[in-house]
Amino acid sequence: MITDFYKYQAQTSLHPLGLEISHADGSYIYDTSGKKHLDFVAGVSAVSVGHRNEYVNNAIKNQLDKYSHVMVYGEYAQNPATEYCKQLASLLPDSLNKVYLVNSGTEATEGALKLARRATGRSQLISCHKAYHGNTMGSMSVMGHEERKQIFRPLIPDVDFITFNSEEDLQKITTRTAGVILESIQGGAGFIQPENGWFKKVRERCTEVGAMMIVDEIQPGFGRTGKWFGFENYDAVPDVLIIGKGMAGGMPAGAFVADERKMDLLSHDPKLGHITTFGGHPVIAAAALATLQEIAQKELIPATLEKEKLFRSLLEHSLITEIRGKGLMLAAMTASPEITDSIILKCHDKGLILFWLLFEGRAIRITPPLTISEDEIREGCKILLEVMDEVLLTVNR
Repeated sequence: MITDFYKYQAQTSLHPLGLEISHADGSYIYDTSGKKHLDFVAGVSAVSVGHRNEYVNNAIKNQLDKYSHVMVYGEYAQNPATEYCKQLASLLPDSLNKVYLVNSGTEATEGALKLARRATGRSQLISCHKAYHGNTMGSMSVMGHEERKQIFRPLIPDVDFITFNSEEDLQKITTRTAGVILESIQGGAGFIQPENGWFKKVRERCTEVGAMMIVDEIQPGFGRTGKWFGFENYDAVPDVLIIGKGMAGGMPAGAFVADERKMDLLSHDPKLGHITTFGGHPVIAAAALATLQEIAQKELIPATLEKEKLFRSLLEHSLITEIRGKGLMLAAMTASPEITDSIILKCHDKGLILFWLLFEGRAIRITPPLTISEDEIREGCKILLEVMDEVLLTVNR
């Protein structure tokens, strides 16, 4: 299988990990040799309720027995999608009351950027340096990492950048600005959190000049930071919420959410202002609804903060300079990308799945399923500490 993987499937890097998957269950992934791997990554924050979650899988199977795709998005009333939107809206502030279902986080970003321009009649978009909001052309235009997007220019025009946590830069948000897009925790940059009330100050500045605040919750969302969504930690409600990844228990999904008066602008002048064939797919929507219910019923969200404390108490090692992030969105930092690479690859060989962040080479991603047990956390941290002891010997030579 691995030969065909390299020969026929387009690759995203020169050196993919190449694990040949047999099956997965709970917090573990099993390769074709029968070896089990403890998953501290959860498909990059996507498998929020564990692999092969019974409740989610049953919802998928039940929906498959009724109907799958029947019509492009927005024409037919399909219960899984409608009920999901209703239940999601019930968890959000009153101003976030209408949901547009799409297929991925980057498509949600595209829709949110279009909505900001449509609702304000302005063109300027402002993002943050080191931001990541997806990899399609619009999303790449608001990516704050020139090295990764230079080759694909020209991108969409009239995009400017501010520095995350810089109060001085807030003056760049003006009456020309259609929307300011930012992550509630900067993911690719190294799990950077807002400080000193900065998030609320962005909200206030957007309100002052009439710009729309767009908050990307694709990584922090669905309970990973101890709240349903990260913005709830910072006393600032966005005009547009972007979601994806952990939304559907590992199935491909995304959405953007706004007030109905703004969202309805996409239905006219011109009509079909944003369209998608498979957004709101009934099987995916059933998975998303089941994931939402599973997180709530199992009370997984408050447990993330207790699990964070356990991770922080266990991961004390001279190679770790700090642990960034919140809840189960953590990044263990080392002194260099070379040390981080060695740790991640050695852990991979020993049956612990860790991963990198996009722009911060020193970071070790720790984003396990919300369902991970304390015993599994201890098991994985034991492997990680043993590996760091091995790496430390090579560093000290």
